Amino acid sequence: MTWVGRGRRLLAALSLVMGAALLGGCPQRAADVTVIRFWAMGREGEVVTALLPEFERTHPGIRVDVQQLPWTAAHEKLLTAFAGDATPDICQLGNTWIAEFVALGALEPLDASLAGSSVDPHDFFGGIWDTNQVAGRVYGVPWYVDTRLLFYRRDLLDRAGVAVPPSSWPDWMRALAALKARAEPDHYAILLPMNEVEPLLALALQQDDPLLRDNGRYGNFSSPGFRRALGTYVDMFRQGYAPPITASQLSNVWSEFGRGTFAFYISGPWNIGEFKRRLPSAVQPAWSTAPLPGPTGPGASIAGGSSLVLFRASHAKAAAWKLIEYLARPDVELRFHALTGDLPPRRTAWNDTALASDIHARAFRDQLERVKPAPQVPEWERIADEMRLIAEQTIRGQWKVEEAVRELDARTDRILEKRRWLLARGARD
Repeated sequence: MTWVGRGRRLLAALSLVMGAALLGGCPQRAADVTVIRFWAMGREGEVVTALLPEFERTHPGIRVDVQQLPWTAAHEKLLTAFAGDATPDICQLGNTWIAEFVALGALEPLDASLAGSSVDPHDFFGGIWDTNQVAGRVYGVPWYVDTRLLFYRRDLLDRAGVAVPPSSWPDWMRALAALKARAEPDHYAILLPMNEVEPLLALALQQDDPLLRDNGRYGNFSSPGFRRALGTYVDMFRQGYAPPITASQLSNVWSEFGRGTFAFYISGPWNIGEFKRRLPSAVQPAWSTAPLPGPTGPGASIAGGSSLVLFRASHAKAAAWKLIEYLARPDVELRFHALTGDLPPRRTAWNDTALASDIHARAFRDQLERVKPAPQVPEWERIADEMRLIAEQTIRGQWKVEEAVRELDARTDRILEKRRWLLARGARD
């Protein structure tokens, strides 16, 4: 290049620098700012940005770059990112996915970061915290919690002579029978959409028998506990208490609940806001929530929701951990709840007057003390899908309960075959 050419390029560069100075001073060098790449899903990914200005103000050397992912594509996107060594620094991860990404070696253990941190494990609901522990190590911090319990129509229970929501299975079955006896021909006592596995899973988690045995190597669905759970679930359909339909066959769950088509519905915390918005004003005083009944008293339910995880490949682990600590603060959790309706995973946050006085959220506070994680194996979602399918086939008469549990064990053992091979190989090596 000639001297003239080099001179022109130098003048152009000087012009750009002077222009930047005139527009607002010299730009900050990239080395002065740590950028955290944060992937979040669904509605949470939309609203979390409202919480970040305070974090960036109090941490001037850190900037957060949020990428929102749709839930339908999130799992594949994360696997692709891991395969391409392009994972974010932190991510919102569904609790049932944690074991899978731990098995891949994608997640950073958080035990050392938790030591001396403001994130107090004892302040979190125990069952929710347990979803983040795999083989004795912690891999995530709960961000929000999800569980299932009873939504019910008080007025319909009153008409059927049921004075209080049932707390045990015998009381529950008596209440269902009383509701069905008083119901119109096309009305039912409870809605249990057959394409939703969560109600059956909750009944199964209430049993003493684990769903998998031998450290997750084999299915344990032939156990007395799961046979009892499946039998009770199927009996609700065979007795005519629940309609044998999927959610897609129901025109509108809120309209049908408002019409009194069913008196009980097992659902999650997002429906508190939906029922408040969608039910007719005349029905608003008549609905409420209650913990799930158990075999002999108040029972367990599923430990769902999402957690915040730190990827092992991150080059900004220290800064990313500060963001996790910030989002896990009880006051920030309450702001997040106000934006999303998601329930806080820390007990301290539930001391807030507005949340504690919410009559519909109160039952969730009670239920969260009795939640249990699903088996922490990477293959769990495939197994749960087989559970749902076989339960539906049993309801429709294809299987007897004894046949169904044996078939479910057989399918589960086939799904876990590779896991057994890998564990056996690891033991030999």
